[in-house]
Amino acid sequence: MVPQRNSSSARTVRVTLLRDGAMCAIPVPFDPKQAFGKARAPVSVTLNGFTYRSTIAPMGGSYLIPLRLSNREAAGLEGHETLDVTIASDDQPRTVTAPPDLRRALEQLPNGWERWKALSYTHQREHVEAIEEAKKPDTRARRVARAASMVAGRRPAR
Repeated sequence: MVPQRNSSSARTVRVTLLRDGAMCAIPVPFDPKQAFGKARAPVSVTLNGFTYRSTIAPMGGSYLIPLRLSNREAAGLEGHETLDVTIASDDQPRTVTAPPDLRRALEQLPNGWERWKALSYTHQREHVEAIEEAKKPDTRARRVARAASMVAGRRPAR
């Protein structure tokens, strides 16, 4: 697994995806500190013609990039394939747009919107995805209320 250097900020490597049940990851067969300046480097990943953004995670002496189910499905992968993966440094800002109903709920809370903005990109994205994936209006409303409660630091209603 010798990385092929495309440019100073991208590498294409041939790897076998790691899958254990629902968990799936892309092994990083090079030192991201040397390639991107830090171990937990934000990256853009292209595999099987699909590109997504992620962060390299050090795990047990090796480096992995999480491969969520939604990204795996979008790439048409099962999670055990051997394929070429391009890993590039991603220095673009990561932002999440809160849907209007969530923003209204947050703005009704003391410091709710400021607390939302202080959340990590990943936490914001997870809240928004859960809300937007709701199929029924009442489910969406519950998820908005739950996200607002969590941002406010209260235990969400069950």
